[in-house]
Amino acid sequence: MIRRAAPLLALLLVLLPFVGCAGSGGSDGGRRWRPRPGTAWQWQLSGRIDLDVDVPVYDIDGFENSASTVAALHARGRKVICYINAGAWEDFRPDRNAFPASVRGRGDGWSGERWLDIRRIDVLRPLMAKRLDMCRAKGFDAVEPDLADAYTNRTGFPLTAADQLAYNRMIAGLAHDRGLAVGLKNDLAQIPRLIGDFDFAVNEQCAQYGECAALEPFVRADKAVFHVEYTVPTREFCPQSRRLRLSSMAKRPALGAWREPC
Repeated sequence: MIRRAAPLLALLLVLLPFVGCAGSGGSDGGRRWRPRPGTAWQWQLSGRIDLDVDVPVYDIDGFENSASTVAALHARGRKVICYINAGAWEDFRPDRNAFPASVRGRGDGWSGERWLDIRRIDVLRPLMAKRLDMCRAKGFDAVEPDLADAYTNRTGFPLTAADQLAYNRMIAGLAHDRGLAVGLKNDLAQIPRLIGDFDFAVNEQCAQYGECAALEPFVRADKAVFHVEYTVPTREFCPQSRRLRLSSMAKRPALGAWREPC
């Protein structure tokens, strides 16, 4: 879903010297799936999943889809990414009551959602671990943790870049401990610090905001960048996407089955 913060390229330039910092590790790094640049994908978070899109990767909602759906996609030769919200509380999820009121902040602009106080790793780590256990139990190959750039938004908490780094690395470590690949969602400014912790990237609207070049570290590391645009037509962003080897397509904001790939 559309998750935009203020442009972050200025901060990215500050962090560039940190390229190559150590990753989060994980005992199965050699066996974990890692999609390569240019891999085609489908991202569907609403409506009945269209199982017949001819792409090797699907990204679907972890709560709303069953193990049988994941198995059906595997039977068609697809890898499947588990979408979860790692940065906001959602009042429509079955685990909503497990999140204490003290970690719920301002609304994030989406109905029924509130930013989480990501400084409270003591509270959020076991809750996110259970969500990732769900992804693993359903057979997913990877996870897309959304809202990974809370510190750039008005959350109701005094979050810092360091808080976000610690939280994102925690999420990546939990995923890797379960044999799941993990994607960095947006958070362009911290790519140089997090490139070693994440197996691929998921980006919204980098062409619209002139930020796609900030994703090049993933491509240089032979890791896919799964990218969508909502308002820019494919004729305008696809030439750059091909040059940068991004896995790009146009989608409608509801993220139904419709797609227009490059």
